[in-house]
Amino acid sequence: MMLTRRRLIAISAALAALPATAATHTGTARLWAGQALGARASIRLDHPNAEAIAVRVMAEVDRLENILSLYRSESALLRLNRDGHLDAPPFELLECLSLAGAVHRASGGRFDPTVQPLWRLWAESAASGGRPDPTAVARARANTGWDKVKFEAAAITLHPGMALTLNGIGQGYVADRVAVLLNAEGLTDILIDTGELRALGGRPEGGEWPVRLETGERLALRQRALATSAPLGTTFDQAGRDGHILDPATGMPAPANWHAISVSAHSAAIADALATAACLMPDAGSILTMVGRFEGARLEGLSAAEE
Repeated sequence: MMLTRRRLIAISAALAALPATAATHTGTARLWAGQALGARASIRLDHPNAEAIAVRVMAEVDRLENILSLYRSESALLRLNRDGHLDAPPFELLECLSLAGAVHRASGGRFDPTVQPLWRLWAESAASGGRPDPTAVARARANTGWDKVKFEAAAITLHPGMALTLNGIGQGYVADRVAVLLNAEGLTDILIDTGELRALGGRPEGGEWPVRLETGERLALRQRALATSAPLGTTFDQAGRDGHILDPATGMPAPANWHAISVSAHSAAIADALATAACLMPDAGSILTMVGRFEGARLEGLSAAEE
């Protein structure tokens, strides 16, 4: 049976609930489940020291949330957004911004973490039961622009009124960092799910990790990351018309040209950002061109929205 991304979490949880004698491989299968940057996250560990490793994983995710999260009042990202300046920024924040910049360039500016003022405007308008008017959108757009973000090892600086969101890359980045930690622990057959998938090796019982994409294709995942995005996957409004992926060129939600787009890469952060940017691309050719600019990246699934 092939596994969808949602079923994978459920089946992993069921395996972890089995008695130790029924677990495969070392007999110590354990599922860690929690939150990472606002998304459900899970890791199935099959290792004699699973409990101790899980504690270290949770500590690492917590540490990264204190850097990248928009939901923690004293995270490095939130302090940057609040003050417009951050001295001696954490390496992880600088690395995430560097990766975001690479996808920004490859996507012709469509991937842009500076859309946070627009995102906030749309979220607040939806909470009030409406949509932002064109004047408000234009004002918010004036506070965006990747070229206005200055970052180096000493400091990160934003223009007044600007703010960043890493929601289009952060979940993948967390998966990559957790993979580094687990690899250092000597684990080789792990599937990490932080909202994006990152496979270290294959399944402990043998073979590759089978995934059925939302676009319908089937994929065998090994030593690789996978991300899926959809313009209407999350919406601001209850009617489901205004998607959460915003076009920095217009300040409006991405046109619902695509039902779902899946991208794989060696890095979950890159796969995450590419899948997000692809939702703003007008055609398959432009998506393939963008993805092709990253070594090893592949477009795995693409389905057009129903008319």
